[in-house]
Amino acid sequence: MKRIVLIAVLVVSSFGFSQNDSKAKALLNEVSAKIKTYKNISLDFKYELNNLSENINQETRGDVVIEGNKYKLNILGITRIYDGTTLYTISPEDEEVTISSDNTEEEGTITPSKMLSFYEDGYTYNMDIVQNVKGRKIQYVKLNPMDTNSEIKHVLLGIDATTKHIYNLIEVGKNGTKTTLTVNSFQTDEQLSETLFTFNESKYSDYFINRID
Repeated sequence: MKRIVLIAVLVVSSFGFSQNDSKAKALLNEVSAKIKTYKNISLDFKYELNNLSENINQETRGDVVIEGNKYKLNILGITRIYDGTTLYTISPEDEEVTISSDNTEEEGTITPSKMLSFYEDGYTYNMDIVQNVKGRKIQYVKLNPMDTNSEIKHVLLGIDATTKHIYNLIEVGKNGTKTTLTVNSFQTDEQLSETLFTFNESKYSDYFINRID
């Protein structure tokens, strides 16, 4: 699940940039400023995991709705709801709901409520290549971890030069694994249900409820 919730990287936060490429800083500040104007964000995305040496090639789709530090994420048949205090992970296949007050599963996990802030500390960045994707100019920013022991070799963040929205994120691991998250649709300021981020335990009376302190 750690890599799956990298979708978190796709939106919102305040940046603490220093000693980095000035053009990359200006672009990321534009993205941050644009995102902060939205009350909520809804994304549909494609998730790809590839490792040629291990013969791994996986692809799936998911969606996430984010409002402040709350979110509802659907991927691989699992629903994760975070109401700002408690995280609910619902697995219909296992007929199990895991309830936790912690919004992470392991140290270093990037969650939807953290967004771009995952690299406020610990990464340097600079402008990278520009690609034309179906008529869209995508400017990449390359992020390099400062920690030499990091499992991540580098991260490429693709930004639509016109809309200043995130188009995709590519994480390259030192073990040769490449994780790509591509945004298929980006909706903002939608009318959300008041109960969207509320877990209704009565709907899961037949499920095993696993409460983690």
